[in-house]
Amino acid sequence: MAADAGLMGIDLLGPEEWSVPARHGLRCTMANSFHPIALGFNRPDQHDRLVAEGSAYLPRVAAAGIERVVVFSGNRAGLSDREGVANCIAGLARLAPVAERHGVTLCLEMLNSRVDHADYQADTTAFGVAVARGVGSPRVRLLYDIYHMQVMEGNVIATIREHLPWIAHVHTAGVPGRHELDATQELNYAAIARALADAGYAGVLAHEFMPVGDGAAALRAAATVCTV
Repeated sequence: MAADAGLMGIDLLGPEEWSVPARHGLRCTMANSFHPIALGFNRPDQHDRLVAEGSAYLPRVAAAGIERVVVFSGNRAGLSDREGVANCIAGLARLAPVAERHGVTLCLEMLNSRVDHADYQADTTAFGVAVARGVGSPRVRLLYDIYHMQVMEGNVIATIREHLPWIAHVHTAGVPGRHELDATQELNYAAIARALADAGYAGVLAHEFMPVGDGAAALRAAATVCTV
């Protein structure tokens, strides 16, 4: 379906799936994470484990020809944002040299904590940018999920323009509901795609929506509306 829609890859695959896209003339555009969403880099007591698991995982990702891996802050569980940012910086700074050696970018994803991921800490662009800036590595950047950030803060085009240097990967979906990129939802994806292109974004725009109608038709339509 992705090949028929004119896409170039598939996101968020695990190791057992990494070789599949190439059979269809595609590539894996982002590897799934090596750790769960709720338990991440904002917990210092998890850093040793995360660094060890990430250090074993990243060489495999690189060997498969994949350039990006998604990572997560973890749930807040009472932490202030100041503590969470500092802890994420400390943990990701330990793994960043491994990412640099292997040419893989760690993409911290911001998720909404209102609808889909209750208590997730990295739920604003400001949090993500503070972490990426604090680590100071070209291999620690952000996965900007338009759906999640529209739910949390809106102002998508202005945010993209302001923070584009920190954004290495982008996800789409309609708001509300995370469904098709059509007239039933509130985002103007043609304008967003144009803003990304005009700002010089050179990364992947991945469609991560859950269609309520014909999935193949919805994917083709999403590809069309985001081609500018």
